Amino acid sequence: MNVFAKRQQEWASLKYLVLSKSQQDYRGIRTLFSDNGWDERKEQQFRAYLQHAWSQPITKGNALNAYQHVWGYFKRKATEEEKRKYEELSNDFTLEQDEILPFLKELTLKYQEQYLLNARLLFPKEEE
Repeated sequence: MNVFAKRQQEWASLKYLVLSKSQQDYRGIRTLFSDNGWDERKEQQFRAYLQHAWSQPITKGNALNAYQHVWGYFKRKATEEEKRKYEELSNDFTLEQDEILPFLKELTLKYQEQYLLNARLLFPKEEE
C-alpha cells in the first residue's frame, strides 16, 4: 500500500473525531486529499492539522455536527423508533450527558456499517 493510500485509510478512521473537535482542521485535511498526490509537505500539514485538532476541546456544536454526519449512514435504514430516538437525543444533547455517541455505536454494530466500524470517534483505540 502506498503512502497516499495509507493516509487515506488513516484519515477515514479519524475524520469524524477531527470534525468533533475542529471543523477548520477537518476542512484543511480534506483539501490535502483533493488531488490524489502525497508528499512530505502534505504529510507535515496533515500531522499539524491533527495535532491542532487534538488540542481543541470538543464543543456541543462540533460534536452535534460530527454526529449528524455519522447519522447520515443510518437515516435511510433506521426504524421509525430509531429516527425518533436520534431526534430526541439531538434535541436534549449536552456534552456532560452524551447519549448520542453510545446510540450511534449501537446502530453501527446493529447495521454493521463497515466504514464506521473503524471510526475512532465511535471506537477509540488505545494509544500504542
